Amino acid sequence: MRSLLLALMLGFAHDANAQLRELDRALILAAERGDAAEVGRLIAAGGNVNAQDENRNSAYLIAGARGRTEVLKLTLAAGADLKSTNRYGGTALIPACHYGHVDTVRELLKTKVDIDHVNNLGWTALLEAVILGDGGPAHTEIVRLLIAHGAKVALADREGVTALQHAKRRGYANIAQILERAGAR
Repeated sequence: MRSLLLALMLGFAHDANAQLRELDRALILAAERGDAAEVGRLIAAGGNVNAQDENRNSAYLIAGARGRTEVLKLTLAAGADLKSTNRYGGTALIPACHYGHVDTVRELLKTKVDIDHVNNLGWTALLEAVILGDGGPAHTEIVRLLIAHGAKVALADREGVTALQHAKRRGYANIAQILERAGAR
């Protein structure tokens, strides 16, 4: 009888864990869709904004990468781990900068996210905004925001190339000018 009870208890625990994983998966999918209402419902039901799938995506990290600012706000309010990283070793700030999500970057900069975190590629948010950005208005604004929030402009990539040098190589005159002014301070 005791072993039957133990088996039943373990079965219920397994089912509860399986449900939680499904809840977390549903939360990640809702974040991918940018469905803030559904994200809010799933968080209220116990979804974990930090749970990562097999690709190391979480609702929080996806919100940053995809520019889902309303979803990001919900995940931050639910205790998003600012130090969590995606499969490239980047925090939510780095892909937000890469993809030019200005409002998302603004929201992340209100937190204590590590602005100078270095990902597995050897890039910070500032470097990624320049290297993978298009040099246009969104990426220019992101560079301004990062510098205004204390990003270290002299940090170089693994080859020793700074954001300023990358900006000049790519012909991003406005970004280069901003970086030069910041480096002179």
